[in-house]
Amino acid sequence: MHLVGPEVRVTPRRIVGLVLVIIGLISLLWGGISWTREKTIVDIGPIEARSQERETIPLPPIVGGIALVAGAILLVARERSRV
Repeated sequence: MHLVGPEVRVTPRRIVGLVLVIIGLISLLWGGISWTREKTIVDIGPIEARSQERETIPLPPIVGGIALVAGAILLVARERSRV
């Protein structure tokens, strides 16, 4: 069975909306964005010492909620017709 639905165009507005929804969900579920940075401390020939540092950008839940709502609005709002 082949279902044909309305055509969805990918526009910059929809991309921004999707990014905002993702940032909002990350903020609400994990409290921020975290990653691990690896630094080389000593590098003398075959001897190498590294350390790992965990870095975080904390995002308050209110920012996540606002981003989620704004992204959803951008995704579902109709495009303005151009004259």
